Amino acid sequence: MREIITLQLGGCGNRIGGSFWETIGVEHSIDHLGKYCGDSDLELDKIDVFYNETAGGKYLPRAALIDMEPTVLEEIQAGQLGQFFNPDSYICGHAGAGNNWAKGYYGDGRNLIEPILDVIRQEMESCDRHQGFQICHSIGGGTGSGLGSLLFPYLRDEYPDSLEENLSIFP
Repeated sequence: MREIITLQLGGCGNRIGGSFWETIGVEHSIDHLGKYCGDSDLELDKIDVFYNETAGGKYLPRAALIDMEPTVLEEIQAGQLGQFFNPDSYICGHAGAGNNWAKGYYGDGRNLIEPILDVIRQEMESCDRHQGFQICHSIGGGTGSGLGSLLFPYLRDEYPDSLEENLSIFP
Protein backbone atom coordinates (compact mmCIF):
# COMPACT_ATOMS: atom_id res chain seq x y z
CA MET A 1 0.00 0.00 0.00
CA ARG A 2 1.14 3.55 -0.64
CA GLU A 3 0.73 5.59 2.56
CA ILE A 4 0.19 9.33 2.88
CA ILE A 5 0.96 11.44 5.97
CA THR A 6 -1.26 14.46 6.54
CA LEU A 7 0.35 17.59 7.99
CA GLN A 8 -2.06 20.18 9.38
CA LEU A 9 -0.35 23.54 9.91
CA GLY A 10 -1.87 26.42 11.87
CA GLY A 11 -5.44 27.24 12.73
CA CYS A 12 -6.68 27.11 9.16
CA GLY A 13 -4.80 23.91 8.31
CA ASN A 14 -6.12 22.14 11.40
CA ARG A 15 -9.70 23.16 10.65
CA ILE A 16 -9.38 21.95 7.04
CA GLY A 17 -7.74 18.76 8.32
CA GLY A 18 -10.57 18.20 10.79
CA SER A 19 -13.12 18.42 7.97
CA PHE A 20 -11.01 16.07 5.86
CA TRP A 21 -10.91 13.43 8.62
CA GLU A 22 -14.65 13.72 9.23
CA THR A 23 -15.35 13.20 5.52
CA ILE A 24 -12.94 10.33 5.01
CA GLY A 25 -14.20 8.74 8.23
CA VAL A 26 -17.70 8.64 6.76
CA GLU A 27 -16.39 7.16 3.49
CA HIS A 28 -14.59 4.36 5.35
CA SER A 29 -17.18 3.98 8.17
CA ILE A 30 -14.68 4.97 10.86
CA ASP A 31 -16.29 6.64 13.87
CA HIS A 32 -14.82 9.47 15.96
CA LEU A 33 -13.13 6.95 18.23
CA GLY A 34 -11.34 5.21 15.34
CA LYS A 35 -13.56 2.11 15.30
CA TYR A 36 -14.79 0.55 12.08
CA CYS A 37 -18.61 0.57 12.03
CA GLY A 38 -19.32 -0.58 8.48
CA ASP A 39 -20.34 -3.81 6.83
CA SER A 40 -18.70 -3.67 3.41
CA ASP A 41 -15.24 -4.82 2.38
CA LEU A 42 -15.13 -1.87 -0.02
CA GLU A 43 -15.01 0.51 2.94
CA LEU A 44 -11.80 -1.13 4.16
CA ASP A 45 -10.22 -1.17 0.71
CA LYS A 46 -7.20 1.16 0.72
CA ILE A 47 -7.90 2.31 4.29
CA ASP A 48 -4.17 2.00 5.00
CA VAL A 49 -3.44 4.99 2.76
CA PHE A 50 -4.46 7.45 5.49
CA TYR A 51 -4.86 5.30 8.62
CA ASN A 52 -2.68 3.16 10.90
CA GLU A 53 -4.46 0.15 12.37
CA THR A 54 -3.60 -0.59 15.99
CA ALA A 55 -3.39 -4.05 17.51
CA GLY A 56 -6.81 -3.43 19.10
CA GLY A 57 -8.43 -2.79 15.72
CA LYS A 58 -8.60 0.99 16.12
CA TYR A 59 -7.76 3.18 13.13
CA LEU A 60 -5.60 6.21 13.85
CA PRO A 61 -5.08 8.97 11.30
CA ARG A 62 -1.55 9.12 9.92
CA ALA A 63 -1.24 12.83 10.73
CA ALA A 64 0.61 15.60 12.54
CA LEU A 65 -1.42 18.49 13.96
CA ILE A 66 0.83 21.53 14.27
CA ASP A 67 0.22 25.02 15.60
CA MET A 68 2.33 27.68 17.26
CA GLU A 69 -0.39 28.43 19.82
CA PRO A 70 -2.65 25.97 21.61
CA THR A 71 -6.19 27.31 21.03
CA VAL A 72 -7.20 25.39 17.90
CA LEU A 73 -5.48 22.16 18.98
CA GLU A 74 -7.22 22.37 22.36
CA GLU A 75 -10.55 22.82 20.53
CA ILE A 76 -9.85 19.68 18.50
CA GLN A 77 -8.87 17.71 21.61
CA ALA A 78 -12.03 18.86 23.43
CA GLY A 79 -14.28 18.19 20.42
CA GLN A 80 -15.61 14.97 18.96
CA LEU A 81 -12.32 14.28 17.15
CA GLY A 82 -10.34 14.56 20.40
CA GLN A 83 -10.06 10.78 20.93
CA PHE A 84 -9.49 10.15 17.23
CA PHE A 85 -5.86 11.25 16.85
CA ASN A 86 -2.76 9.74 18.39
CA PRO A 87 -1.91 11.99 21.38
CA ASP A 88 1.72 12.14 20.13
CA SER A 89 0.51 13.74 16.88
CA TYR A 90 -0.14 17.13 18.50
CA ILE A 91 2.76 19.59 18.21
CA CYS A 92 2.14 22.94 19.79
CA GLY A 93 4.07 26.05 20.70
CA HIS A 94 2.94 28.54 23.30
CA ALA A 95 3.62 31.98 21.85
CA GLY A 96 1.62 31.91 18.62
CA ALA A 97 2.58 33.61 15.39
CA GLY A 98 -0.05 36.35 15.53
CA ASN A 99 -0.64 36.26 11.75
CA ASN A 100 3.02 37.17 11.28
CA TRP A 101 4.92 35.13 8.67
CA ALA A 102 8.31 36.16 10.12
CA LYS A 103 7.45 34.74 13.58
CA GLY A 104 6.69 31.39 11.98
CA TYR A 105 9.77 31.39 9.78
CA TYR A 106 12.45 33.24 11.76
CA GLY A 107 11.05 33.20 15.28
CA ASP A 108 9.36 30.60 17.44
CA GLY A 109 8.64 28.30 14.51
CA ARG A 110 12.28 27.22 14.50
CA ASN A 111 11.78 25.70 17.97
CA LEU A 112 9.09 23.37 16.59
CA ILE A 113 11.02 21.94 13.61
CA GLU A 114 12.69 19.07 15.52
CA PRO A 115 9.48 17.96 17.30
CA ILE A 116 7.64 18.09 13.96
CA LEU A 117 10.31 16.02 12.22
CA ASP A 118 10.26 13.54 15.12
CA VAL A 119 6.51 12.98 14.72
CA ILE A 120 6.94 12.61 10.95
CA ARG A 121 9.72 10.04 11.52
CA GLN A 122 7.44 8.09 13.86
CA GLU A 123 4.69 8.10 11.24
CA MET A 124 7.20 7.05 8.57
CA GLU A 125 8.22 4.03 10.67
CA SER A 126 4.65 2.73 10.47
CA CYS A 127 4.62 2.99 6.67
CA ASP A 128 5.49 0.11 4.37
CA ARG A 129 5.77 2.28 1.26
CA HIS A 130 5.41 5.97 1.96
CA GLN A 131 4.06 7.89 -1.02
CA GLY A 132 3.94 11.46 0.18
CA PHE A 133 2.52 14.23 2.29
CA GLN A 134 -0.83 15.96 2.21
CA ILE A 135 -0.28 19.43 3.68
CA CYS A 136 -3.18 21.60 4.85
CA HIS A 137 -2.29 25.24 5.54
CA SER A 138 -3.03 28.87 4.86
CA ILE A 139 -0.85 31.13 2.74
CA GLY A 140 -1.70 34.13 4.96
CA GLY A 141 -1.01 34.23 8.68
CA GLY A 142 1.93 32.97 10.67
CA THR A 143 2.02 29.23 11.33
CA GLY A 144 0.63 27.87 8.06
CA SER A 145 2.65 30.26 5.93
CA GLY A 146 5.77 31.06 7.97
CA LEU A 147 6.35 27.72 9.69
CA GLY A 148 5.17 25.98 6.51
CA SER A 149 7.81 27.83 4.47
CA LEU A 150 10.41 26.77 7.01
CA LEU A 151 9.27 23.12 7.09
CA PHE A 152 9.00 22.42 3.34
CA PRO A 153 12.79 22.41 2.61
CA TYR A 154 13.32 19.99 5.51
CA LEU A 155 10.72 17.64 4.02
CA ARG A 156 12.37 17.79 0.59
CA ASP A 157 15.83 17.17 2.10
CA GLU A 158 14.80 14.25 4.33
CA TYR A 159 12.24 12.67 1.97
CA PRO A 160 13.29 13.63 -1.58
CA ASP A 161 11.21 10.90 -3.26
CA SER A 162 7.98 11.87 -1.48
CA LEU A 163 5.19 13.72 -3.19
CA GLU A 164 3.80 16.88 -1.59
CA GLU A 165 0.16 17.77 -2.10
CA ASN A 166 -0.62 21.22 -0.72
CA LEU A 167 -4.15 22.19 0.22
CA SER A 168 -3.47 25.90 0.51
CA ILE A 169 -6.01 28.51 1.50
CA PHE A 170 -5.42 31.98 0.10
CA PRO A 171 -6.72 34.95 2.13
